[in-house]
Amino acid sequence: MKKDIHPNYQLQEITCSCGNVIKTKSTAKSMHVEICSACHPFFTGTQKLVDSTGRVERFNKRYAKNN
Repeated sequence: MKKDIHPNYQLQEITCSCGNVIKTKSTAKSMHVEICSACHPFFTGTQKLVDSTGRVERFNKRYAKNN
């Protein structure tokens, strides 16, 4: 392999918005993510509320005019 053409692969930290810090190896300087395995609903078993209450009503209102 040629020397001095590959990026520096070293230990880095990934920081989540919940405050969790994950150490991994990467070529990136630093990473900030919005959701990680410590706060994701699939891994924690908790349900987060998603703002989808108005979507069905908006759909029915939009297409009720055609019927």
